[in-house]
Parts: sequence; C-alpha cells; structure tokens
Amino acid sequence: MDEENVTVLRRLFRFIGRVLRALWRGVDLLRRTALNLVLLVLIVAALVAFFRAVPEVPQGAALVLRPQGVLVEQTVEAPLALLRGGAAGGQVALHDLLEAIRAAADDERIGALVIETDDLAGAGLSKLGELREAVVAFKASGKPVLARGERFTQGQYYLATVADEVHLAPDGFLLLQGLARHLTYFKDALDSLGIKLHVFRVGEYKSFSEPFTRNDMSDEDREASRDLLDGLWGAMRGEVARARKLTPEALDRYVLGFADVLAQAGGDPARAAQAAGLVDRLSTRDEWRAHLIERVGADKAGTGYRSVEADAYLFSLRAARPRHRDRVAVLVAQGAIADGEQPASAVGGDTLARQIREAREDNAVKAVVLRIDSPGGSAFASEVIRRELELTRRAGKPVVASMSSVAASGGYWIAVGADEIWALPTTVTGSIGIFAMLPEVSGPLARLGVHVDGVATGPLAGMPDPRRALDPGMAKAMQLGIEHGYRRFLEVVAEGRRMKVGEVDAVARGRVWTGETALELGLVDQLGGVDAAVRAAAKRAGLEHYSVQWPVTEVSAGRVLLQRLLADVGLDAALAAPASLRLVDGLEAAAAELARWNDPQQRYAHCLCAAPE
Repeated sequence: MDEENVTVLRRLFRFIGRVLRALWRGVDLLRRTALNLVLLVLIVAALVAFFRAVPEVPQGAALVLRPQGVLVEQTVEAPLALLRGGAAGGQVALHDLLEAIRAAADDERIGALVIETDDLAGAGLSKLGELREAVVAFKASGKPVLARGERFTQGQYYLATVADEVHLAPDGFLLLQGLARHLTYFKDALDSLGIKLHVFRVGEYKSFSEPFTRNDMSDEDREASRDLLDGLWGAMRGEVARARKLTPEALDRYVLGFADVLAQAGGDPARAAQAAGLVDRLSTRDEWRAHLIERVGADKAGTGYRSVEADAYLFSLRAARPRHRDRVAVLVAQGAIADGEQPASAVGGDTLARQIREAREDNAVKAVVLRIDSPGGSAFASEVIRRELELTRRAGKPVVASMSSVAASGGYWIAVGADEIWALPTTVTGSIGIFAMLPEVSGPLARLGVHVDGVATGPLAGMPDPRRALDPGMAKAMQLGIEHGYRRFLEVVAEGRRMKVGEVDAVARGRVWTGETALELGLVDQLGGVDAAVRAAAKRAGLEHYSVQWPVTEVSAGRVLLQRLLADVGLDAALAAPASLRLVDGLEAAAAELARWNDPQQRYAHCLCAAPE
C-alpha cells in the first residue's frame, strides 16, 4: 500500500473516531439528563412524602404491629440496608414499639391490637419479654389482641402467644424446639497449622478462649451453659404455657416428641400445632382479613379493616405531644465494647463517654438511663465509660442502668457505675472475669521458609510479636496483668454494689447468670424493662413532668428520602432481604467486631454469650 493510501486511511479512521466520540458525547449527555430528571422526580416525590400531613388515625382502628427485621435497642444504618427496606436496614427499635403500644392502651381511637410476626427476623428473649409485657398491659384496657403468622419461629411464637387469638396459615408450621448452645472448637485445626495461642485468664467459667484451646466444651462451661439455658427455657416455657392455658408438660410433649405429634396429625404441621392447643385457628390471608373486618370494622375503601401502622401512629403521636424542658436522657450501649470512637453498631469507649458527658453538662437533662445490650469487650474502654457514669452521679444527676438481652462481662462492668440496675428475668448478665489471647505463628512461618531475626535492647522489646515465640517473662507479665485486671473488676463491682470483694468473687469467676438469678445474688436491684428504669430515674430526679430523650440514629438525608419514596410506592417490602443477604450482613458484622478488638493492654471482659432466641 503506497503512502497516499495510508494517509487516506488514517484520515478516514480519524474521521470515524471523531464521529463515534461525538455520538458517545451525545448519548452520554442524554443519559445524564435522563438520570438527573429521574433523580429530581424522586427527590420531589420523596420530599412530598417526607413532609406529608400527620397520618389520620381512624376511630376504632386496630394498631398493627408488624416488626420488620431484627428487634434492637438502636437502629443502625448498614451497608446493605437499601436492599432490605425497613426503617433502618432490617431493624426496628424496641422502644418505638413499646411507646406505640403504651399510648394505644389509653387512646380511645384504638380499638384493638393486631400482631403479624412474619417479618420479625430475630430478637433476644428479654426484648420479646418486654414487648409481651407491654401487650399484657394493653389487654388490661379491655381491648382485644389478635396475632397471626404464616409460619412461626420460636421467637415469633413467643411474642404471638400473648394475644387473645393466635392464627396460623393452613400450610404453615410452628417451630418450638427449646434452647441450645453449640460452639465450634479449633484446637486440632490450629495445632495442625502449627499456630499457638497463648491464653491468660482468671475464672474457671471464663470460657471465651476455649474454642481456640480445646476440642470440646469444658465441664465448667457445660455446667454454666446448662444452668443458663434451663433458666431461660423454664421462664419462656412457663409464660407460653400460661398464655395458652396449657401445662408445661403439654409443651414438653410437643417439643420432645414432635415426630410423634406430627405423625398423629398425618404429617400436617399446622394441624399438629392446632391439635396441641398452640394456635386457635388456621386461616388463609383472605380469611384473616375478613376476620379482622368482622372484629374492628371495614376501612373507608371497604376492602380492608380499619387500621393504623405502628410507625404512622407514632408519627401522629409525636407531632401532637407537648415537649417538656426537663428530660430523662436514654443512652444506648449496644454491641461489643471497643476503645476509642466507634459507630453505633458498637460501643466506643470514647464515643459513649462523650455522650454521657454531654448529658451531664446539659442543664435540661435531669437524669440518665443507660440501656445496655452488650457482651462486653475492651476492659479499658469499659472503665472509661463507668468512670463517666460515676462523675455524672457525683454531679447530682441520677443514673439508672437498664439491661436488655445481654449485659455481661464488660457490659456488667459499665452497669455498676449506675445508682441502680434493672434487668429482665431473661437477661444474660454477670460473667465477671477477664482474659487475653496472643497468637503465635512462628511454626507455620518456619515451615514456609520465613525466618525472623534482629536485635533488641531488652527481652520484652518488640513483644508481643506473633512471628516470634513468646518470651517467658512476657507470659508472666501478661498473667500478672490479667490477675490485676480481675482484682480491679472485683473491686469496681464491690464498690458499686456495696458488697465485699470476697462476696463478688464467689459469684464471679466468669459465671453467667440470668437476670432473675442475678437479683437473688445482689448483682441487680430490680426486675423490669426500660420503661420502668426511666420512671425510676425520673423519680430519683424528682420529676413529675418530663420528656424522654432517645438517641437519634444517624442516617443520611438521601437515605431518608429514598426510604420514604420506597415506602410510599410499596417497594420497601418488595426489597426485603433474602436469607443470603442476612448471612452476608452477619459475616460483615463478625468481621467488623474482630477489627474492633483494640484494647491497649489486650485485656478483655467479654463473655462470648448471645441472648438465645
């Protein structure tokens, strides 16, 4: 090809390139214009939805309790939240539901309470217990409570049993299995990899490190776990039996002999549940809707029953409620305790200490309630928080601790900074103990041909270093530090609970207790929920008229607008998370918690315990 032809081709290619680039710029301009227009429409629609008028509460309406997601103390915005819908990414705040139920009991506009449990993803036993107590108080007003589930998990059923009528879908099932605690043990796996784990602890019941140092449950952990589960299951079984007018033995027959019960019903789990007296009626969705229309009346459209959703009802309540200058501030300690500043999904030592200090310095705040739902964590951060509570008491402002599902180890450490401690009978608490774990990977590195060498000015310089064998002097220093930390824990509890150190040690050593047993042991003062704790704090402060200040979930404005729009067009439920997304969230949360193990002295007051569901 001669030079002239090459030049022509080059010019042709350049021309084609300019045309394509021009076309792309035009398409890109159209794309951005269309997206901006769509975004503008979304924002306008969301603003209209967000600033809509106060929802109307029809006379004689049923308050509908349909919790979506996990029941928590404080909602937290999660990375996958927009895929799940709901108030805050698959979470619902317990205090919102309690407030709605409590107000509805005395509201003449509300004629009944309807509970639908299918979207309740999980909740600690004590949270469900508080919710049940609120429903019991609602029933005392003489208004009916009706509950239904397409299928019932154990926690969902526990909540539903407080109703006057319990309905189950004809093709549904009811899981009533009891409680269990099974852990995974890694000692052989770590040994095969040549990984050593140096553990320092005080307390034979402080079992946090056992999954890494054993292949099975220790006798002490087995004993403590058995006592804990027996106590929790006994409380749950008793409440369900009383609510359903059954004997505990009848429930045992269903739980322990479920295969036989199912066989007698021809393999139909819904019929088996009804035959056992666990549900009152089997109803399809349309039969359930017709039943509710019969009980509370039809709505204006004539296609459904008169009702108001809990969030809309709360919106109307709060819009009309007078605000008092004097306030009781409720602060939430939810999640593992870590040093420094942390997001709302964890308890940051500095974060919570700052919030306590701000409440102490706020003249409108007359008392503080610390709501605790934490298995513990950093011992250093726990003491930072406890100290701020002590300073608040010294400043003349009462402090009341309210235990939720779990307030153990570091969670109990911070509780003793209060004037009084409230717990639920099924709260998991105690676990007064401390430990440290240091990994060593010198063996695996050596097998890979990786070696570590160097110089130091002392035997402990550069320690701890997982690449090198732990120096015996360092090991001795760690154990002494842990023993000192345990004595410090005992002293803090003894001072806060007005007990002798020996008395505390007798019920400590890492042992976990139910709230009911903790009351008998003197570790808590009263049994009751967060509402009772707020009233106790107000009484200590001499308040008759006051507002309750709850923590505000930090959610971006764009997120709020999008949620409002999704809810108004009915897409929030359509985007509810499948189990796979909940699993990813669980893994994400576990990884985030490991990343927060940042105690400056590597000393932890953590119980490796979760509230059974």
